[in-house]
Amino acid sequence: MIISRTPFRISFFGGGTDYPLWFKKNKGAVLATSIDKYCYITCRYLPPFFKHKSRIIYSQMEEVQNINEIDHPAVREVLRFLKIQQGVEVHHDGDLPARTGLGSSSSFTVGLLNSLYALKGVMPTKARLAEEAIYIEQKMCKENVGCQDQALAAHGGLNYIEFGGEEHLKVRRVTVPEARVKSLEKHLMLYFTGFSRTASKIAAHQIKNIPKKGKELTAMYQLTQDAVKLLCKGRIEEFGKLLDESWKIKRELSSKVSTPQIDSIYEMAQRAGAIGGKVLGAGGGGFVMLFAPPSAQKKIKEKLKNLLLVPFKFENLGTQIIFYQPNGEYERK
Repeated sequence: MIISRTPFRISFFGGGTDYPLWFKKNKGAVLATSIDKYCYITCRYLPPFFKHKSRIIYSQMEEVQNINEIDHPAVREVLRFLKIQQGVEVHHDGDLPARTGLGSSSSFTVGLLNSLYALKGVMPTKARLAEEAIYIEQKMCKENVGCQDQALAAHGGLNYIEFGGEEHLKVRRVTVPEARVKSLEKHLMLYFTGFSRTASKIAAHQIKNIPKKGKELTAMYQLTQDAVKLLCKGRIEEFGKLLDESWKIKRELSSKVSTPQIDSIYEMAQRAGAIGGKVLGAGGGGFVMLFAPPSAQKKIKEKLKNLLLVPFKFENLGTQIIFYQPNGEYERK
């Protein structure tokens, strides 16, 4: 039995510049962090005592005889990528719901890769897990995803990640005093809007618009640079103002990024004292992150009392194997 634990993430700046269509010709970068909410993947070689060869358990359960029968695209393609012929059992559990803007799909892919590599007795680097997860999602699953989620899930931590050029996918840990990081944490609030969406469909609309959104994406890239400098020195409240500016630009990338409900939530929060914020992920629903002084948070909670507030902290470990007890392979005729 192998169990992996892989973090979800929140992205502050630069989302949209991590799509290949953009960074193949332009500079791309994000500022983001992994958080202490996780995707857990349990896997083992399935003993040959069942009518089915493999069993996949997530929001539904699949019992199949071969890889081609698996509906879950990430499971199917990771098994193909690793050339696993033996029957397996894969079980997924998550601290937070999928399709809510926290990079859960990529956390799943990275965690599954990590688990199945462990099952094979292989210890891949975090960089390898990130790069292979990107390949599987973009090339094999044909998903409309960028490159930040996989890197954050694999590496963990508060990172500045660069895309494109000779140093494509360069992950740099943001080194600031712990007190500064704690101050940033205390200014953040994470609200679940009560509905989810398929990120790939919204991202597809954004990607289609990339050739027409050069000005906006360049501005988002520059805000990422400004935000990193602010974290190192300057008033932390200015970080919130940059988030507000970035959110306004992000809304211009696609008409599907925001909704009247999201706009209403954001406006109520700002009237109650929030300085900035954004919808996480591609947009259209899921989680809203707010930046607000601790002194204003009680009033914000009162205004948004009908929404679920999710406490969280940053984490630094990335994907990990937290239980390792291989049961060996079985011969099946």
